[in-house]
Amino acid sequence: MRDFAQLLDGLVYTPSRNGKLTLIADYMRRTPDPDRGWALAALTGGLDLKTVKASAISDMIRQRVDPVLYEMSRDYVGDLAETVSLLWVKPDDEPDYQNTASRAGDDATVRLDAVVQQLSAGSRADAPARLAAILDHLDTSGRFAVLKLATGGLRVGISSRLAKTALAQAFNVPVDDIEESWHALAPPYAPLFDWLEGRSPRPDPAGVPFFRPFMLAHPLEDATVDLADYAAEWKWDGIRVQIVGTGGQTRLFSRAGDDITASFPDVAEAFDGHAVLDGELLVKGETQGADVHGGAAASFNALQQRLGRKTVSAKMLGDYPAFVRLYDILYDGEEDLRALPWHMRRARLEAYMPSLNSNRFDLSAVIEADDFAALEDIRAGARDAAIEGIMLKRRDSPYVAGRRTGLWYKWKRDPLTADCVMMYAQRGHGKRSSYYSDYTFGCWNEDGELLPVGKAYSGFTDEELKWLDRFVRGHTVNRFGPVREVEKTLVLEVAFDSIHESKRHKSGLAMRFPRIARIRRDKPAEEADQIATLRSMIA
Repeated sequence: MRDFAQLLDGLVYTPSRNGKLTLIADYMRRTPDPDRGWALAALTGGLDLKTVKASAISDMIRQRVDPVLYEMSRDYVGDLAETVSLLWVKPDDEPDYQNTASRAGDDATVRLDAVVQQLSAGSRADAPARLAAILDHLDTSGRFAVLKLATGGLRVGISSRLAKTALAQAFNVPVDDIEESWHALAPPYAPLFDWLEGRSPRPDPAGVPFFRPFMLAHPLEDATVDLADYAAEWKWDGIRVQIVGTGGQTRLFSRAGDDITASFPDVAEAFDGHAVLDGELLVKGETQGADVHGGAAASFNALQQRLGRKTVSAKMLGDYPAFVRLYDILYDGEEDLRALPWHMRRARLEAYMPSLNSNRFDLSAVIEADDFAALEDIRAGARDAAIEGIMLKRRDSPYVAGRRTGLWYKWKRDPLTADCVMMYAQRGHGKRSSYYSDYTFGCWNEDGELLPVGKAYSGFTDEELKWLDRFVRGHTVNRFGPVREVEKTLVLEVAFDSIHESKRHKSGLAMRFPRIARIRRDKPAEEADQIATLRSMIA
């Protein structure tokens, strides 16, 4: 358990991608089975434990230490797992972990495999008691790692794809080979490691649909392209998905390679082909815009109602019907089309469309423009709720994984901005756990009441973060656990991609991708924007 805890600590405090890759690769090479398999499952989101609610963990620590001390510590530290791991008091008869044979990894009770087995056993009702027994056998770093596992939120700054890339580097194999076998395996992935270490052939997915890495785009910055060489499409504001069908099974994968089929069974059930398609997952909108944009799609806010759900109710399926707007075709049957130029793949996709269920699949339209200046005018006028901007794809480009310079560009529309007033602040996570770095802000309604309209934790520099943290500490008027309410005096210029109606917020609005653009120390709070102004920005 000590090695896994050190891995998590290293990932949290290592900012560089290459540094994270090295940490994971080293761990996978030196750690025995099945611990490394469970660790890999945790890093890739494949570990399904009977998670313990935060409230239950808070109750556990209140039984071990003074509740007032816990509340004060939680407010100062900001992170539940870190607070509990530091405060946890063992029974008097429990031996000190650091002074036992477990330090060398000989104590089976603190092996990662044993922890997983214990957290997986029994019912959810007795999970807190089993968790407490595990914590009694660990030191601070071990407790932190176990609590992160038990709550289902590692948050160590890596994606599933990054973990698989590190595994590929550790054993010097192509990451695509790992992806091809991945979805035919289950934790702790013993057949996968047997292949990586040369003890058996690569696991054969045997007809199981598997993920292929997406082709990605570079931002178009201060440049133009020749539309004779590039085709333009709308950049839709959903989530990029891959539909993989074998003729018998169909799965949907996100850009990170996560299997999201269970969240969108209506889409998966509508596809019975043998192909791999690339597109944007969207929710149907109420109005048609086919004459301009290619069809009706609701805002990302509607899609968000279904993201991350393991089961979807009939009401949810009816209220938020999903569909995919297709961009590309990677395989037609067993034929790999990725080496073909874009214009040929586009023709193959258009020929494939009649075989698809038109209620769940449509084709992303190519934008007609005489030149780049005309395209710029079209982009500037697009404020459809489901459009982020424009994609530019070189007509002769093959479909290659990752970002390749000069092939595809994304040209996002300019962000919207609003002047808002900071209302609340919360501590961050990881290296930001000592700073108030998550800010809730609001705008004024017609009655002069400040209502929350969004929350942001990016866009500012390290120096600005330090200044904002000092402001929060010096202007706190109330505390709610790890959250502080502040004086309503600081104006933040907030940039966001779009704004939508929302029943979840008192203001009735929700921003898409809000971030802090500027700290407006020069502007009085009463001159911040009105709710009505934001409402006028709704597409």
